Amino acid sequence: MRIVVALGGNALLRRGEPMTPAAQRTNVRIAAVALADLALDHQIIVAHGNGPQVGLLALHGAAYDPAKPWPLDVLGAETEGMIGYLVEQELMNALPDGSLCATLLSRVEVDPDDPAFSAPSKPIGPVYSADEAKLVAADHGWAMAKEASGDLRRVVPSPLPRRIVGLEAIKALLDAQHIVICAGGGGIPVLRNNSGDMEGVEAVIDKDRTSALLASDLGADALLLLTDVAAVFKSFGGPDETALNDTTPEALDALDLAPGSMGPKVAAAAAFVRSGGKFAGIGKLSNARAILEGRAGTRITPASEHGTT
Repeated sequence: MRIVVALGGNALLRRGEPMTPAAQRTNVRIAAVALADLALDHQIIVAHGNGPQVGLLALHGAAYDPAKPWPLDVLGAETEGMIGYLVEQELMNALPDGSLCATLLSRVEVDPDDPAFSAPSKPIGPVYSADEAKLVAADHGWAMAKEASGDLRRVVPSPLPRRIVGLEAIKALLDAQHIVICAGGGGIPVLRNNSGDMEGVEAVIDKDRTSALLASDLGADALLLLTDVAAVFKSFGGPDETALNDTTPEALDALDLAPGSMGPKVAAAAAFVRSGGKFAGIGKLSNARAILEGRAGTRITPASEHGTT
């Protein structure tokens, strides 16, 4: 079975945990064990989040020269290399000798007319006080949004992925029996300018949406979106909270899910299944095989398999 596995940022760095090399390596090592178990009898393609790492590199850049922040496409490329290296090394340590793995930097093309560019919504980087936010917004032309704490953060567009550049290289590696690590952080955001040239853009692509597109383009049998939450829940956090074990894209459409957490995962899973994928699974990284086998997490399959249309 060919499976695209997307590791959420919280699966690679626990909430509230300091962003240190030791913490990152420890969590990647844990993730690699779950990935290696799947790779023993399935062909896997690994994608991953990069939110904490992009924030760290942005802070490094600001410390060097606050007046000249590094662009997000470059930071995305740096984090793809950093996280990809760690995942590849620990995965190879967890697999039998002779296993093959490759990490690729993945550009992902977006539509310059995507409505996300006129409505930035993805928070990135450090938190600012009102006075600090006013200064950095004026200096860099950044859009800012208020956090629950009342402080502010920069927000950037989050356009939909349109095309994964270099898909043929991924296919060639899969044909050569490599595990492929790619599309990290949703991919490096690029678009075609008025001259027809490709250029980076100040945006962050949702990694679950890119993973769903990747899975569809590769003809994957399954898409696994792994995080630190056990499943998709109806009435999450309320007295009637209920885990959804086996459901359909149409049933998920009726849920009111937070746009910054489970919402994108559910949308990506539903999109994959609607595009012809056999099933998508959402749940904890530690339950990866159980989710694949329908023993844990939330499994999303076409309505036709449930006797409905």
